[in-house]
Amino acid sequence: MSQSDLMIVLYAMIGGAIRVSTPFLFVALGECLTEKSGRINLGLEGTLILGAMVGYAVSYNSGSPWLGVLAAGGGGIVMGAAHGWICKLPKVNDIAVGLAFMSLGTGLAFFFGKPYIQPSAPRLQSLPLGGWSQNPQVQQALSVNPLFFVGILLAIALWWGLRNTRAGLTVRMVGDSAASARAMGVNINMVRLLATAAGGFLAGVGGAFLSLSYPGSWSEGLSSGQGLMAVALVIFARWNPLRCVLAALLFGAAGALGPSLQSIGISYGYHFFNAAPYILTLGIMVASARSKSAAKEAPRELSIVK
Repeated sequence: MSQSDLMIVLYAMIGGAIRVSTPFLFVALGECLTEKSGRINLGLEGTLILGAMVGYAVSYNSGSPWLGVLAAGGGGIVMGAAHGWICKLPKVNDIAVGLAFMSLGTGLAFFFGKPYIQPSAPRLQSLPLGGWSQNPQVQQALSVNPLFFVGILLAIALWWGLRNTRAGLTVRMVGDSAASARAMGVNINMVRLLATAAGGFLAGVGGAFLSLSYPGSWSEGLSSGQGLMAVALVIFARWNPLRCVLAALLFGAAGALGPSLQSIGISYGYHFFNAAPYILTLGIMVASARSKSAAKEAPRELSIVK
C-alpha cells in the first residue's frame, strides 16, 4: 500500500467514523440517561427504526428534513414513555418489555413505511468543512452533518447536568438506590418514565439521521442492529456521556473500515471488515462481563447487575 493510498484510507476512515458514529452516539446517550435512572431499554432498536421511518415520511410530506428530525424525536418520546409506563407496573421485567417494544417499533415502521421505500425525501445538508483543501478525499471526509455536533454538545450537557444539577443528582440517586430516593420523597416511577422518554427522543433523532443523512434513504434493513449495539457501547463507556462520544467514534471507525479499504480497491475480506462492529460488540460484552470495574460503575438498580 503506497503512502497516497494510506492517506486515502485515513481520510475515508475519518469521514466514515463521523458519519457512522452519529446514530450510535444519539442512541448511546439516550440509553446512558435511561440506565442512569436504573432502567434498561432494549427497545431502542425499534425506536431507532421507527424514528428513521417517521423522520423520512415527515420530511417527504413537509419538505423539511429538520421537521422530520423533530417528528422522529417525538415518535421516540411516545415509545419511551410507553416503555416507562409499562415498566412501573408490578412484577414487570424491563428487559422483556424492551424486547417487546423492539418488535413493536420495527413492526410499526415496516407497516407504515412501505409507501416511502421508493420516494425521495429532502435530506439533511452537511457542513462543507473541507473547503480549504483541494483534495476531494479531504473534502468528502470533512463534510459533516450538523447532528454530529449537536450530539457532542448534548453529551457535554448531559455529563455536566448529571454531575452538577439537582435533576442530575436525582436521576443518579434513583439509579443507585431506589430506597434512598424514596426516603427523600422522590417519585421514582416519574423520574424513570421521564428519563426513558428522553432516551427515546434521542434514539428517534438517531434514526432520523440514518434515513435523512447517511445512508439517506428509508428501507427495512436500515438499522442493522445499531440500537442493540448501543447498549454494549454504554457499558464500554462506563455510563459516562463523554466516553460515549469516544466509544461511538470507535464503533464508527470499525464500521467505516470495510468501505475505506474498498475505496482503494481492496475488496478481499470485505464482508469480514463489514462485520467489525459486531465483532467489537461481542468482544466488549465478553470483556465487560468479566470486568469488576464495569460492575462497580454500573447503576445499582439496573436489572442486569442484580
